Amino acid sequence: MQVGIVGLPNVGKSTLFNALTKSYAAEAANFPFCTIEPNTGIVNVNDDRLEQIRAVVNGAKIIPATVEFVDIAGLVEWASKGEWLGNKFLSHIRSVDAILQVVRAFDDSNVHHVSGSLDPKRDIEIINLELIFADIDTIDRRIGDNQKKLRSGEKDAKAREEIYARVKQQLEDGKIVSLMEMTDEEKLMIADLHLLTNKPFIYAVNVAEDAINAPESELRAMTGISGTQIPVLPVSAKIEMDMLEFSDEDKKMFLADIGVEFNPMDAIIKKCYDLLGLQYYFTAGEIEVRAWTIHRGDTAPEAAGVIHTDFQKKFIKAETVNYKDIIEFGGWVGAREKGKVKMEGKEYIVQDGDVMLFKFGA
Repeated sequence: MQVGIVGLPNVGKSTLFNALTKSYAAEAANFPFCTIEPNTGIVNVNDDRLEQIRAVVNGAKIIPATVEFVDIAGLVEWASKGEWLGNKFLSHIRSVDAILQVVRAFDDSNVHHVSGSLDPKRDIEIINLELIFADIDTIDRRIGDNQKKLRSGEKDAKAREEIYARVKQQLEDGKIVSLMEMTDEEKLMIADLHLLTNKPFIYAVNVAEDAINAPESELRAMTGISGTQIPVLPVSAKIEMDMLEFSDEDKKMFLADIGVEFNPMDAIIKKCYDLLGLQYYFTAGEIEVRAWTIHRGDTAPEAAGVIHTDFQKKFIKAETVNYKDIIEFGGWVGAREKGKVKMEGKEYIVQDGDVMLFKFGA
């Protein structure tokens, strides 16, 4: 899973990237376009269940699930027309699975704002319109190609014409494609367009330190984001950078002191998983306890295939136990004795937090 961090220049994208990756990999400077080439970093998904499972199975180590974040240079008005290397930056966005848009909501005269004033609603509109304009160019080209296929009598051209027209109207109305109501079949018909606004969106509102506990309703009011299917989360890049050198325990204590119960970076990562329809299961033994990322709804053989493609082909069955039971009853042996370990076949739908042991054929 790859998540692109986007926004106007000087809104805190690179600072947020550094906080997520616990590094100084991205230059965070008080001038526009200090990032040109994208920075990429692999981020562990923090999950207390891993250590709890490791303790009861005497595992030597834990390997968490990961997310790749990409810090993309700031977009500006007319980026879709190539302004300030806009076409290059848009191509970087096209390759990611989800978009994390950072919105500046803190006022600091020492940090230059590319538009000259603080206005979160305007800033979101600038970014979204540039993505929309780029998508209009894409859909116009595809409509032209499809017209030729219509004239030649290609079987599926008529159905594509209808969904292409609806997509274009959505964009011309200034709305992102991911908010459209579409059937699964229609989604498949536009998947190969790789539309920028058809990707899942998350908004990270970069607030002042004293506003880190702002309720979601307040964040939505200041940004104008009404669609509840689009998450809006508060972050404070300043606080995150202050904590960059902290241990996990010190960070937890610091956040608790300012009334923050859940690490904002962990909240962002969890939302990324939810939006992309992802979850993970665990394998647990003496060598390692590991989280494996799969799609919600994947079957046991599909989950096994994430480890190795041969495991999916040769799958026979899977011993499966809920993570709570393996922790409560002290490992595999105790869970089996209590009848908590189930033998599941090829039709089993893997649940988030399942602990699994696969059996394969020769």
